[in-house]
Amino acid sequence: MAEENAASLSGRGETILLVEDEEGVRESISRVLRDNGYNVLEARDAREGLRIAEEHTGPIHLTLADVVLPRMSGPEMVRHLEKIRPESRVLYMSGYTDSEIVKSGVLQPGIHYLEKPFSPPTLLRKIRHVLESD
Repeated sequence: MAEENAASLSGRGETILLVEDEEGVRESISRVLRDNGYNVLEARDAREGLRIAEEHTGPIHLTLADVVLPRMSGPEMVRHLEKIRPESRVLYMSGYTDSEIVKSGVLQPGIHYLEKPFSPPTLLRKIRHVLESD
């Protein structure tokens, strides 16, 4: 990561809504994001994510959501979020492979997606890519 210039991967104070039902995974991702200059809003499931998005007064620059969540999938949650947070970019993550997710119809090709497990530099690189893409 030193070769890549850590500052180029770091956050610039952007706010990320992290929706992940596995506590250890959520805490680990949250720590990496906070340590690298992002503000993090944590949610244990899609319903909590929607509530946080409605109550948060500032911008939410990115929603980082697991595809498979209890009671409501990540993509279903994002469809609701798009109505209240249309400016928020979306990055999905899952332990399923890219092709399994696309084949199941959960995600459409071209959606920003990160396969678990991933390293902190991979996560930070992908987030910067999504935030800076048109």
